[in-house]
Amino acid sequence: MTVRRLDPVLVDRIAAGEVIERPAAAVKELVENAIDAGASAIAVTIAAGGRELIRVVDDGIGMSPEDLALCVERHATSKLPDGDLFAIRSLGFRGEALPSIGSVARLSITTRQRDAAQGSALVVEAGAKGAVRPAAAASGTRIEVSDLFIFTPARLKFLKSDRAEAQAVSDMLRRLAIAHPEVRFSLEDEYAGAFDWPAEPIGREGHLRRLGRALGRDFPENALPVETEREGVRLSGFAGLPTFHRGTSAGVHMAVNGRPVRDKLLLSAVRGAYADVVPSDRHPVLYLDVLCDPAVVDVNVHPAKSEVRFRDPALVRGLVVSSLKAALASAGHRATTTGGARTLDAFRAVFSGGGLGGGPTTIQRPNFGSVADWRLPESAAAQPMQAGFSDLAMPSADARAHLAEPLQDALDRPLGAARAQVHGTYIVAQTRDGMVIVDQHAAHERLVYERLKAERAKAGIISQPLLLPEVVELDPVDADRLNAAAADLASLGLVIESFGPGAVLVREAPSAIAGGNLQGIVRDVADALAEHGDAGSLERRLDHVLATMACHNSVRAGRRLRPEEMDALLREMEATPNSGQCNHGRPTYVELKLSDIEKLFGRR
Repeated sequence: MTVRRLDPVLVDRIAAGEVIERPAAAVKELVENAIDAGASAIAVTIAAGGRELIRVVDDGIGMSPEDLALCVERHATSKLPDGDLFAIRSLGFRGEALPSIGSVARLSITTRQRDAAQGSALVVEAGAKGAVRPAAAASGTRIEVSDLFIFTPARLKFLKSDRAEAQAVSDMLRRLAIAHPEVRFSLEDEYAGAFDWPAEPIGREGHLRRLGRALGRDFPENALPVETEREGVRLSGFAGLPTFHRGTSAGVHMAVNGRPVRDKLLLSAVRGAYADVVPSDRHPVLYLDVLCDPAVVDVNVHPAKSEVRFRDPALVRGLVVSSLKAALASAGHRATTTGGARTLDAFRAVFSGGGLGGGPTTIQRPNFGSVADWRLPESAAAQPMQAGFSDLAMPSADARAHLAEPLQDALDRPLGAARAQVHGTYIVAQTRDGMVIVDQHAAHERLVYERLKAERAKAGIISQPLLLPEVVELDPVDADRLNAAAADLASLGLVIESFGPGAVLVREAPSAIAGGNLQGIVRDVADALAEHGDAGSLERRLDHVLATMACHNSVRAGRRLRPEEMDALLREMEATPNSGQCNHGRPTYVELKLSDIEKLFGRR
């Protein structure tokens, strides 16, 4: 067959397949053009998920008639004034979006420059460009795309439902709105994705308000500021507390020089930073923007510009991991403010008859009427009042509030003064304006883990020789795995050696866990090594081993604590980074405000 040039319209339709694979991609290209045009307000309207109609209206600088005629030509752009592909300072630059859209849909553009007496309009249908004509228009640009993919019907077969496509448009627009809080964004559609977010003032406070609209109203009070710089690369944004996590990665938002991305390198760095504070099946909530010289990042490695390539990826990854870890450590004992709300919701479910497990329950809120009408039944009134309370006491409850009055300065501490231990597992503490419930095992597990990590980072974990070395019987495969990692385990204070087939001999153990259940510790360390294997980094594997050892030496559930021990645990939690969650990512305490408790009992 002879070689021939493809028809220009066919070329545009092929390009459209790379750039415009669904309505959300078309909206993205048009909105990015509006942001680059200096718009302070962008309104998006879609119908049938964007298939029937996409309308984008902005108040940017607009275009002259000459620019309007040229903007729908292939490879025409205003964003590379000097032709330098290594100095891209805009969101779009290739000049393919408008001609690609015009080749697969009906495209109408109306625009007017701010100082022009009248506007201009242009229509492109199936790649055929009409003439530029005068038109009445407001300052800015209005673009309408109707019957998307009507000229490439095969593409329509790959689209999802209208609702799913509309949700994709909403998600994409929200990501752009998060990265550009100084711009007003609105979306109108027939589904639940509609929103209208006002422009926010430039600065940290305004950005946090925009994040609250996008990531939930609870995010601002559970967010930690991130602001660091290294070797010309700056990282800014907000990171959610570890206990403020979600079931999917939809809450992870990142940008590079204001361009929203879903980059594998950055996602990996975020996972690494949250590795030992968020459960493995949960994801953090955050927004980070990497600001750097455009010359050190390539933004043209993906047709949808959702991925980038850094000249020094190790520098960027290290900056993200270290910055996030420092921010999380600075939070100290803080846990999410939503923990108390979830606890109160659980109580309300019981009182309303829903039960904690979602099944039927016989517990109901009693109706006493007015206080003046309430009377004890005669049978109950004949008994001593104390008898009624003793019937309510659980055998494993250990109330100590009557032993001594709490110290006044302890009441002012974040976690308050210990007042009781309940069921041998939970510490109840009193604060000035509420109460705190602490899971003693989860809290002490984190404290031991952080202590071991600090020792390792400082001068190596202090080990203690055993008076009588202990033999641990194992599966031969597990024994071989432990022997292969003997050098790494020795750096953690756990000194072992082979003791024949299927056994190891423990000669030294970290002093922080000496006296613990060494048999269980060694077996769980073998499981931890098997779980991570050689795929994980050495540091992550060692952290997992430390977490395993810390879990075994923590205060176990069911152990009775003296009042001074409970208070000491609370004070150490307040001074220890990441103590708001255990090694598995679960919260170590919940806080209930007195005002919320009073509402629960109808006092407010």
